Amino acid sequence: MSAPSRTLERVQELHDAPLAPLTTFRLGGPATRLVTATTDAEVVAAVREADESGTPLLVIGGGSNLVIGDKGFAGTALVIATKGFALDGTRLELAAGEVWTDAVARTVEAGLAGIECLAGIPGSAGATPIQNVGAYGQEVSSTITEVIAYDRTTHETVTIPNAECAFSYRHSRFKADPERFVVLRVRFELEDANGLSAPVKYAETARALGVEPGDRVPLADARETVLKLRSGKGMVLDPEDHDTWSAGSFFTNPILTEEEFAAFHTRVRERLGDDVEPPAYPAGEGRTKTSAAWLIDKAGFTKGYGTGPARISTKHTLALTNRGAATTEDLLTLAREVVTGVRDAFGVTLVNEPVTVGVSL
Repeated sequence: MSAPSRTLERVQELHDAPLAPLTTFRLGGPATRLVTATTDAEVVAAVREADESGTPLLVIGGGSNLVIGDKGFAGTALVIATKGFALDGTRLELAAGEVWTDAVARTVEAGLAGIECLAGIPGSAGATPIQNVGAYGQEVSSTITEVIAYDRTTHETVTIPNAECAFSYRHSRFKADPERFVVLRVRFELEDANGLSAPVKYAETARALGVEPGDRVPLADARETVLKLRSGKGMVLDPEDHDTWSAGSFFTNPILTEEEFAAFHTRVRERLGDDVEPPAYPAGEGRTKTSAAWLIDKAGFTKGYGTGPARISTKHTLALTNRGAATTEDLLTLAREVVTGVRDAFGVTLVNEPVTVGVSL
């Protein structure tokens, strides 16, 4: 049981506080101390306090990309609960604590394109640049102009332009150096296309909309179609649906060099037959991206795989789920089984997308 809360300068503070309810997996042990900040100043003050005292710090937004160990976190967990949605023409500024899917809905209502296909993604706005969140043909890196963050090295609030964010597939300088920056606000440049979406890039989305890739559709249609696609895969949060007790896609899609892809292709043909072609998408010069979901399925880990409290989603092979009574160790045991099985079958090592705290694969 956690101790009663107390308020210090309007900042809510708890001790021996459960962290599982703050994550979409609903997994993980308690934090020594839990602080909830509702303003940028409170965020900065909490970070400075932890750094000056040498206390380990865990920053939590929407908790949709976290795997916390069963022993919990020995330090200060900081929940960023800041609010702020400001539109100026096509320019959007979001506070880090804004609920991402709500913000997307508001931009669609405002008739602005650029993030409509990122509807339904759980989590907070502040997490989007860290992971370079993307889905259905859009990534936030294409619309982010600046990230405002507290720099724990220089002890200053800094404005980082897009070109200095080092964005790549599900990666950024913030993810590469997780101990340095705490995101406070994110600025975007959206598009006024007279109520139409950005050009539809993703083939599955185009098929569902009945259009060709490159076409534009009404913004609301794009958003609703993506929500239906995500919901069908258990990728829209629903407390009653254990397929959504997950972190969404647990593994990133592997990006292989020419040599790696050739070896992979050979393994596919040996295992599945000469007529089988694995998914392959250009990923920059000399590199090819393939599908983690395809690899998992073809290695024998089909939808619903598992007999314990942690299993693969019944709706999508890329999601590992808590069926209600799992521990983090249950989840990691399943994840390791999948990684080993895919490596043995195809020679490709899957990499987890969620951030792990106190544990690792």
